[in-house]
Amino acid sequence: MLKGILQSSQYITVTNGTAMTPYIPSGGQGVGMLRYNTVNNIIEVYDGSTWIGLSNTLASVDLSHETQKVIMWARTKMTEEANLKELAEDHPAVKIALDNLERAKQQLDATIILSKEHEPTTN
Repeated sequence: MLKGILQSSQYITVTNGTAMTPYIPSGGQGVGMLRYNTVNNIIEVYDGSTWIGLSNTLASVDLSHETQKVIMWARTKMTEEANLKELAEDHPAVKIALDNLERAKQQLDATIILSKEHEPTTN
């Protein structure tokens, strides 16, 4: 049973299934009993006065193709970073290059921030 996914989105695809949940009041003789209806090939539940068929379709929830690609990209980047860190432990030149790369990224971030602060406004 799924609860809480109401519709498809850019990142999640929901197919099949139904939002129907039968109301079963408490009390009463036989309320809540289940049976299999061999004529309609469905499970039914007794609500105290009638048998209500439960949906026999199953919902399918998948990640969109784009989301799967993003996750694979992130996994690849994480593996690359882990491999570089491991390589840097054994090779000082690799560690120096990675440290220089990190400093360059920090300088680039600072330059971007400063350029946005001093960006000329157009009217």
